[in-house]
Amino acid sequence: MNAGMILILLIVITLGGYVFNTLLEFLNLKAERREIPDEVAAFYDREKYIRSLDYHREKTRFEFITSGLSILVSLALLVFGGFGFIDSIVHRYFEAPIPVALAFFALLGILSDWLTMPFQWYATFVIEEKYGFNKTTLRTFFLDKLKGYLLGAVIGGGLLAALILLIQKIGPGFWIWFGLIAAVFILLMNMFYTSLILPLFNKLTPLPEGELKSAIESFASKVHFPLDNIFVIDGSRRSNKANAFFSGIGRKKKIVLFDTLIQHHSKEELVAVLAHEVGHFKKKHIILSYVFSIAQIFLILFILSRMVFSPELTLALGGQGIAIHLNLLAFGILYSPISGVLGLFMSLYSRRNEYEADAYARETYSAEALAEALKRLSVDSLSNLYPHPAYVFFYYSHPPLLDRLRALQSKAG
Repeated sequence: MNAGMILILLIVITLGGYVFNTLLEFLNLKAERREIPDEVAAFYDREKYIRSLDYHREKTRFEFITSGLSILVSLALLVFGGFGFIDSIVHRYFEAPIPVALAFFALLGILSDWLTMPFQWYATFVIEEKYGFNKTTLRTFFLDKLKGYLLGAVIGGGLLAALILLIQKIGPGFWIWFGLIAAVFILLMNMFYTSLILPLFNKLTPLPEGELKSAIESFASKVHFPLDNIFVIDGSRRSNKANAFFSGIGRKKKIVLFDTLIQHHSKEELVAVLAHEVGHFKKKHIILSYVFSIAQIFLILFILSRMVFSPELTLALGGQGIAIHLNLLAFGILYSPISGVLGLFMSLYSRRNEYEADAYARETYSAEALAEALKRLSVDSLSNLYPHPAYVFFYYSHPPLLDRLRALQSKAG
């Protein structure tokens, strides 16, 4: 396949992905029910329900604008050789492959972020503010940007440099070695994310002694969950939305509760949410998801090893010779349909896992408490209660709320 045909394929995949995503968003928007159904009225008053519809509609319409701009820029870069032009700018200052690749992706990432920053600002300080979610200050917004740049430079730059070095030194067999590096990196991130990365953005404090801590420790002891510590994260610095998770691999686990979660939920609801998270651990979902992720990474790298030295890919993006960094970018676009199919199966697997974790919480703690927690989380976050089935099928990692409630009730009965 020559460079011209590859360029056409890149354009078709990029445009096709945009049309497909936009169609699903449109279907999801049209699936809303204006009149509050009886099954929702029991826990969702009409004013709050209508507000959730307005929130969903405004976010979706804004996403139509942002994705439209994004596709126009992407197509312009492809059609007019913009990526090759950026590459030529980088080559004025660097010659070695690793510095060139680092500078190319850094410049591309920064330009992309600056282009979308007004939209990010509007989403945070207008839409999220309008519906009572935003707690982010301008200072925090820009500090997060700076920290993100630095973290991306250190971690992302380090991994990219390692990839380019292995490609240069080993050739097509690089995929095995970099796959091993990626596997170790993801494992370390799972182990140390809470203690090393998260504190860069949020403050973690131990959960004080009291009824909640005692209830959590009692449940963990009952189900033989290896609990190391319980932390509270200041999620309210940025948003009123709530969450909870645990981290760590091995005998000791850390539970992290958002302060907003503690503020809005009863002790029983909080323990039920944690019982759900423990269910993921007990059902081996964490380990299996890790294995599947690593398998996908090795597949991606294997396919990449067959394409990364192609001069036609470089030419298709407007470059000269064989530019590994341009080939990485072109490969990312070409691989996206495969990634979408694999992501679909992972979403199906994830939704099944959520049902299993709900069932575990029902069996070991309380179906009623978990149901109340899920309802309150949904109401407080103004979540979409009636997403289109196609949208759920392709995008949802968690089942819709009403499906989860029906599963809890049917098994409980």
